[in-house]
Amino acid sequence: MDKELYHHLDSQIDKLRTRRKGAQDRKTEDEVFDRSTLLAIYDLMASGIVETVDFPISTGKEGNVFRATSPSGTFLALKIYRTATANFNAIRMYIVGDPRFKGIEGSKRKVIMAWSHKEFRNLELLHGKGVRVPKPIQFSKNVVAMEYIGTDEQPAPMLKSVVLEDPQPFFDDIVENMRKAYVDAGLIHADMSEYNILVRDGVGVIIDVGQAVMRNHPNAQDFLRRDIHNIVHYFSKLGVKCDAGSVLARVKGEKP
Repeated sequence: MDKELYHHLDSQIDKLRTRRKGAQDRKTEDEVFDRSTLLAIYDLMASGIVETVDFPISTGKEGNVFRATSPSGTFLALKIYRTATANFNAIRMYIVGDPRFKGIEGSKRKVIMAWSHKEFRNLELLHGKGVRVPKPIQFSKNVVAMEYIGTDEQPAPMLKSVVLEDPQPFFDDIVENMRKAYVDAGLIHADMSEYNILVRDGVGVIIDVGQAVMRNHPNAQDFLRRDIHNIVHYFSKLGVKCDAGSVLARVKGEKP
């Protein structure tokens, strides 16, 4: 190990902790940056993917997202799954029945590492099929490096925080991306909502695909119907005329 590089990383994380004033913030970041996670980020730095870890972007149920900068000055996002406090039972719901997780259900740490790998693989598959998701860059242990969605000044906002001038084309585009995911990539997001769509340049970017399941998952159709219900419910409130049955047919690529 390059001790100088590791010390450089440790100093960056200490600065992040110092910036966060509240005791709860410091506690959360202590949980995020355990030794295993620091080693994972070190691997990304040693591979020339990450130069600096800049600041936190968001905190989710299972993980935290930070903006980082590459050696070339390009921004990227680091999604860090918490190994200590992630909701294991919530994750397990998406693992049972997935052949990619056979044999690891009993070990929490193994599940979290596999979950990180799963998000990276799902991003690869979706991005490769033209679904608008962040471009995957690399992963190490419980850390996924991916394209940063935002500007130099701030990350892109969630759909729930944006007032759309014309919701109809935005809705149609999201449904088309769901169709590509289902028909072309064979994946169902399984947690689609206005909280998991970012708005960049007037269009939606789908995020948080770690829980996405394959079409042959035993709960796949239930997850798909829930995704569609969430999207239809949200856009109906914005005045878009849509119903779950027709959207389901569109997502499955079926003729009306």
